[in-house]
Amino acid sequence: MSETPELDVVTGAFGYTGKYITRRLLNAGRRVRTITGHPQNANGLGNQIEIAPKDFSDHAGLVQSLRGASVLYNTYWVRFNHGRATFDEAVVNSRALIHAAAEAGVRRIVHLSIANPSLDSHLPYYSGKAQVEKAILDSGLSYAILRPTVIFGIEDILINNIAWFLRHFPLFAIPGSGRYQLQPIFVEDLAELAISSALQEKNLVVDAVGPEVLAFEDMVRQIATAICAKPKFIHVSPRVAFQMLRLVGPIVGDVVLTREEIEGLMANLLVSKQSPTGQTRFTSWLAEYTSVLGTRYASELQRHYS
Repeated sequence: MSETPELDVVTGAFGYTGKYITRRLLNAGRRVRTITGHPQNANGLGNQIEIAPKDFSDHAGLVQSLRGASVLYNTYWVRFNHGRATFDEAVVNSRALIHAAAEAGVRRIVHLSIANPSLDSHLPYYSGKAQVEKAILDSGLSYAILRPTVIFGIEDILINNIAWFLRHFPLFAIPGSGRYQLQPIFVEDLAELAISSALQEKNLVVDAVGPEVLAFEDMVRQIATAICAKPKFIHVSPRVAFQMLRLVGPIVGDVVLTREEIEGLMANLLVSKQSPTGQTRFTSWLAEYTSVLGTRYASELQRHYS
């Protein structure tokens, strides 16, 4: 009689990074359960994994969803405040999930955080991520905390939508000098890092970053060249850039970028001082996917709130 495969739980297995982690787990012969609020967005995985509802207020249900799991891969977070989905709520929900994992006897948590989190940050995205990290450290669980910067891949939002704007508008506004930096990591490299981190015994806190550091303006211009777009580039103040994006938002039915995201980008929070943990170069990937990059707008609101 064959042994039952070990169970792992992935929050948001039908989402962006969660999907890539889940595929690797399934390919390795693992059994996967997801905690999700979007079971309709199964991405072809719905008949391959178990589905549990995302209800952070139901402690007993959360514990049951995590019971028997070897590893919890946590990708849950919010990108910005929207309705009842706020950073404060995301911190509370994350703590509930961590407590449930500890009670359920989960062996290890692999948590996707963000590069350069800080409890003292005035940016709620970064301070909230730091609060969740602290909750993991205080939980007694074995952990691997991965801190990605910008995650690129076919379904990513930031890189794809930069390309979409370059394809569709004659003007592209760059906030400030454009010399602030990004160190993007390929989504497949991040998924591989998550799986390998789960197999280790020691506690880890590591930046998840690729091998290239790019100035924002250089990256945008490289994307434009790759997709044969020729908009006029202008430099504007962060305030003007945000106001322009607010005007475009209703056209695309989305929150394109928040004021806090612009500030975090310009403060060089999307680059690491650690050695690269990903292998794929953004420029090499860009050359391979020029035909599809930015051909459709990727809406955060449609992906998570529709």
